[in-house]
Amino acid sequence: MRKIATYEDILALPEGMTGEILGGVLYTQPRPRARHARSGSRLQTILGGPFDIGDGGPGGWIILSEPELHAPSGEIVVPDTVGWRREHMPELPDAAYIDVCPDWVCELLSPSTAVKDREKKMPFYLRWGVHHIWLIDPGLHTLEVYRAEHERWMLLGTWSEDAVVRAEPFDSIELKLERLWER
Repeated sequence: MRKIATYEDILALPEGMTGEILGGVLYTQPRPRARHARSGSRLQTILGGPFDIGDGGPGGWIILSEPELHAPSGEIVVPDTVGWRREHMPELPDAAYIDVCPDWVCELLSPSTAVKDREKKMPFYLRWGVHHIWLIDPGLHTLEVYRAEHERWMLLGTWSEDAVVRAEPFDSIELKLERLWER
């Protein structure tokens, strides 16, 4: 019989490892490679100005990279980039983790995490009440955008390479995908 993972299991991980608990199972992975991290940093820079800070955009969001999220179900995840509308989380809590369901999550896919992100984390995010999820693959240069609808994820579109898109929930600005792949 498999032991149910706890937060203590995450705290006991060696430095440089990230842990998540989904369905009572501990999943671990090393810190992301530089190319993966670069795409995430670029995404946060592109969205942060207009949505988090309000420069050249509507504002009204809190956007963070790799926060530790604790769901009421006991699951613990560390999405690559995540956002809350300020009406759902008016200010950032002063804590090591956040227990407020985000409005939007972005997972950066890698060969070692893509299956978990799609098969474990996407259903979890839907159950928790996340409204939008983006899957970005820095290796394949793709963006997939989903919206929660009728208790399932509806694929709104898939774009690649140098496409310029307006993607929910940040469709008030154009996102030039090639900026995510720059080295």
